[in-house]
Amino acid sequence: MKRLPIAFLCSLLLCIVIQAWQPPQTGQGAGRGAGAGRSAGAAGGPIGPLEETGFRPIFDGRTMNGWDGDPKFWRVENGALVGQTETDKQPVQNTFLIWRGGSPANFELKLEFKLTGFNSGIQYRSIELPDIKWAMKGYQADMDGEQQFTGQIYEERGRGFVAMRGQVTYIGDGKKPQLVGSLGDSEALKGFIKGADWNDLHIIARGNILLQVLNGHLMSELIDDDTANRKMDGLIGIQVHRGPPMKIEVRNIRLKKL
Repeated sequence: MKRLPIAFLCSLLLCIVIQAWQPPQTGQGAGRGAGAGRSAGAAGGPIGPLEETGFRPIFDGRTMNGWDGDPKFWRVENGALVGQTETDKQPVQNTFLIWRGGSPANFELKLEFKLTGFNSGIQYRSIELPDIKWAMKGYQADMDGEQQFTGQIYEERGRGFVAMRGQVTYIGDGKKPQLVGSLGDSEALKGFIKGADWNDLHIIARGNILLQVLNGHLMSELIDDDTANRKMDGLIGIQVHRGPPMKIEVRNIRLKKL
């Protein structure tokens, strides 16, 4: 029998433990019935959401302070960072608004976004290309106007699709992504995305495990053991995508270093 690497098994175990933390559905039972001797909390009610502590804002809601991007495509409007293209106003290639406050390794990132039009994404654990200004390479919380890719983990200018919506995937050293398990049907998870409204995005990066939670639902998860290609820390950014017109709005951005 082929033996799995110890690192993979440990990562998978941690992955399963993290998955166990999921906001309960409304009306979820507290135990196995009256007299079962089990309850979720002192009052026997459903477990509440995790309290948000330790986060700090990295966007002041008024200025571009701490953020760096092409001013032809980026502005602050109504308390949000806004990136926009038009049919006759296009970047040469995908361009990014980059947070210059550091290169976090283990962290949680929370924000609200609204996408109108083509495609965008939130970069993390990324690098800035040395020969192309405001271009980035690295992990991306992908999103698009048709909700085909929203929720998946993508690697910009790298390995491409590494965890589709609804998937838990594993990448071994020098290998391609492989499916470990399912988080649910992609179309069912799509139903939790608010196409024309604000969405809550929560990115968790702990060691070689990445999780993307959208509107309270775990959308994708990656265990990355590809030491030659993975990134364990890096820049945060927001994408303006070349192509059909698009508008990305991002607000209430906060970061917690772990």
